[in-house]
Amino acid sequence: MKLGLFGGSFDPIHRGHVAPVQEARRRLGLERVLYLPTGQPPHKTARRVAPPLARFAMVELALLAAEGLYVSGHELLQAGPAYTVETLEHFRAARPDAELHLLLGSDALTELVTWRRWRELVEMARLVVLQRPGWSPSELRQGLPPEVVAAIETGRILLLATTPCDVSASRLRDHLRRGETPPRGHLHPLVLDYARKYHLYDEEPPPL
Repeated sequence: MKLGLFGGSFDPIHRGHVAPVQEARRRLGLERVLYLPTGQPPHKTARRVAPPLARFAMVELALLAAEGLYVSGHELLQAGPAYTVETLEHFRAARPDAELHLLLGSDALTELVTWRRWRELVEMARLVVLQRPGWSPSELRQGLPPEVVAAIETGRILLLATTPCDVSASRLRDHLRRGETPPRGHLHPLVLDYARKYHLYDEEPPPL
């Protein structure tokens, strides 16, 4: 079984988190992709993040009709920050028959060397780097450590040019914070309704 894993804060989940993954799933023949909303994002501590269960709910709503795409609460159950290497260890033990593919954005690849035990990631899974707007494979390779470039050359890291989606979670949060409707198609309608109902991105969300 080919299993994809795609982690992130998904704050909120938007078209740029879904369309490239659907394309990658088809092209790589992945049976399913598990979205892994993180409870405490280790790299996003400088700003307020929507509650973990709210982000999980939004991912579930966005993926309900998406074939082969599912959401897992694994990282939400961790007592502290969730680290990708530990998530991979979990799924390798739980699904020893699976060929794991770790899906990343190109911006994440440039930060890979700052991740905990990053050298072990390419040993446990194939890393699939999805194209982001403005991404140039040749320019990206120039700034990477030799070990990462070597993993690209051997195929353990795949630079996959998917159709880019110029959607930004930060811009969407700004729209919602100002009470504006985001551009059409950027957010699933159910996600938009959910975020508004629970005031997830208001300046001062009311107590629930």
